[in-house]
Amino acid sequence: MRTRPAPTAAGLALGALADLLLADPRRGHPVAGFGRAAAALERRVWRDSRAAGAGYTTVCVGTATALGAVLHRATADRPGARTLVTAGATWAVLGGTSLGRAADTMAGHLGAGDLPAARAHLSTLAGRDPSGLGEAELVRATVESVAENTSDAAVAPLFWGVVAGLPGLLGYRAANTLDAMVGYRSARYARFGWATARFDDVLNWLPARLTALLTVAVAPLAGGSPAGAWRAWHRDGAAHPSPNAGRCEAALAGALGLRLGGRNVYGTRVEERPTLGDGQPPVRGDIRRAVRLSRAVWTAAAALAGLSRVRRRGRSA
Repeated sequence: MRTRPAPTAAGLALGALADLLLADPRRGHPVAGFGRAAAALERRVWRDSRAAGAGYTTVCVGTATALGAVLHRATADRPGARTLVTAGATWAVLGGTSLGRAADTMAGHLGAGDLPAARAHLSTLAGRDPSGLGEAELVRATVESVAENTSDAAVAPLFWGVVAGLPGLLGYRAANTLDAMVGYRSARYARFGWATARFDDVLNWLPARLTALLTVAVAPLAGGSPAGAWRAWHRDGAAHPSPNAGRCEAALAGALGLRLGGRNVYGTRVEERPTLGDGQPPVRGDIRRAVRLSRAVWTAAAALAGLSRVRRRGRSA
């Protein structure tokens, strides 16, 4: 399925601008609606089985991708409609600005000395258990979340929008949303969520490395070091248990001269994460530095997304 380059490029750019200026829609967010529908389906089809989980993933992601294909065909000969629909879809699936705002809120709670509010707020950023965390661990969790989700929330959907237009935008966001819901190594999801987690790993393999590369390129815009980002990415990124998150976290750590990693608690499961970077552990002020770097990375990705579509102008729709 080929897409019209210029309208898709304009739509990606407008959608990214809408996210930058408006963040996520406050009410009626389509991703939240998808999540509710997926949760309802899970309650009906859950089995402690990889096969059941694979079927669940296929139905959910396939439905979202099919909707994108329908919208693609419906706007095939209407460039203006293609631009507007792509812009709306891009705005809906991006979360770069909301990620930054969530991190800034955490910094505000910590700055006010309100640890209970900070712990309660952590669920908007990371899935780890906040009950026993002090300021240092809340800061680290926030910085690591900003690094990882710069790819998941912004760079990856833009990448798949370039590759596959509307089906790519909607299909990627569906897969990544499912991963956040069932892609855990818990007793309930170790088997049922296996296919979702592996599929999300595949979809994020290239975007995560693009995120790391862009972190190197734009590090000076956040007062960071390109050389440090490159060194930490290539030295430490593969040590992380995730095939993708470690690249993003290591690059950000190196760029900002930080050291990430350590003990993470997820309910009854404890993980000892490897050290990423060779600087100092992050402190409260580093949250806003990470947000600045994240914003620079994903706005650069949005610019590249638009330019890459324009370069394909000569291809037929």
